[in-house]
Amino acid sequence: MDTLNVLVQDDLRHLIHPLHHPADHQHPLVIVEGRGAILKDIEGREYIDGLSCLWNVNAGHGRAELAQAAAEQMARLAFVSSYIGTTNIPAIRLAERLVGLAYSNISGVYFTTGGAESNESAFKFVRYFWKVRGKPTKTKIISRVHSYHGLTLGAMSATGMAVFHRMFGPLAPGFLQIPAPYAYRWPGNGDVGVEAADALEQAILKEGPDTVAAFIAEPVMGAGGVIPPPPAYFPRVREICDRHDVLFISDEVITGFGRTGRWFALDHWGVQPDLVTFAKGVTSAYLPLGGVMVSKRVHDALQEAPADRKFMHAATYSGHPTCCAVALRNLDILEEEGLVSRAEEMGRRLRAGLDALRDLPVVGDVRGMGMMCGIELVTDRAAKTPALGLVPRVLQESRSRGLLPRPRLGSADPPIGDVICLAPPLMTPVETIDRIPEILRAAIIAATR
Repeated sequence: MDTLNVLVQDDLRHLIHPLHHPADHQHPLVIVEGRGAILKDIEGREYIDGLSCLWNVNAGHGRAELAQAAAEQMARLAFVSSYIGTTNIPAIRLAERLVGLAYSNISGVYFTTGGAESNESAFKFVRYFWKVRGKPTKTKIISRVHSYHGLTLGAMSATGMAVFHRMFGPLAPGFLQIPAPYAYRWPGNGDVGVEAADALEQAILKEGPDTVAAFIAEPVMGAGGVIPPPPAYFPRVREICDRHDVLFISDEVITGFGRTGRWFALDHWGVQPDLVTFAKGVTSAYLPLGGVMVSKRVHDALQEAPADRKFMHAATYSGHPTCCAVALRNLDILEEEGLVSRAEEMGRRLRAGLDALRDLPVVGDVRGMGMMCGIELVTDRAAKTPALGLVPRVLQESRSRGLLPRPRLGSADPPIGDVICLAPPLMTPVETIDRIPEILRAAIIAATR
């Protein structure tokens, strides 16, 4: 039996994958190498990494300088606890650097190992904040339908995609979802952003402002189908949260670190959140790292709390020095190579190429921001009828032509079509950017024959 077959059989016998079913792993890609925006499988075939693996390899694959940063830190000090009375230089320097890059109201940083853990931690931050500030009944978290915030229990309960709930319910109490804004679907004649945000105010008033701790939202929905908001949406959200004394958590696990053409995405609308959750692009996925950045208002609550009400939240690998050292070098790369502004420029170029696909009958929408794009597939443009089941065929045809995008499978209730999600590395060369729409055109035509 050849090496590939042995690996596949061992995989089926022993490895439990995320989103696992053995039928999905009968013929897996065994990826063995990455360079820039290109991945190579064990048989030598090359693919454009259409989603930066999982929205996270922002600086591209094969960065020797990031491997060197990890090796040098490991040789010096691979790990030390950040628990009471201990710290390390990379964690200190990274916290300082992030506060300087993020929104001007940000004051402190807590480190985690990934996005779901960051959101779990943020939920505890907001509950802690309100208890310290004398409002212990403010515990509920409001999120949005189609949102994705991770799949640990609390994060899953905030995630607004029912497919992830079905086999793990019941959800944790105290979580509720409101509709997300769709410029062409929202039922009303006024400003779509205002109308969509007003659903948040209605939910707060229905639950009672004295029970709602926070609202969490991705600035641009990622796994939900690459859904940017209407321009008025987040300014209105900020007003509503301020009016009802509700904290606003910006989930920037995907949108942070240049993905949308800004260091952090709410800058597009001049809005500042109370907490920011991050992961993925902070190390360009070279090592697992995430965190929660908090505003001075939230930070002060921790700093001023009496000793008997200290912040008793912890994780072994919080402030991991090797992960933080890699993050620092990754931020250097993003800055030195101008990859944040490049994401805005190349994102416009990619969307222009994808817009040309609108002449295909099944392409119902092309949308995005920076290096995040979504192509929504429908069977009826006027009715926006989801083309359920089309994406798997498009993915297969794309893969055979050397492109690896990601699906967001549609649903009839609430309505959203199949979506092809794209988020290539921020350094992707121009010729590769231009090749993506060409491959997708051929793939969609082949899949709809």
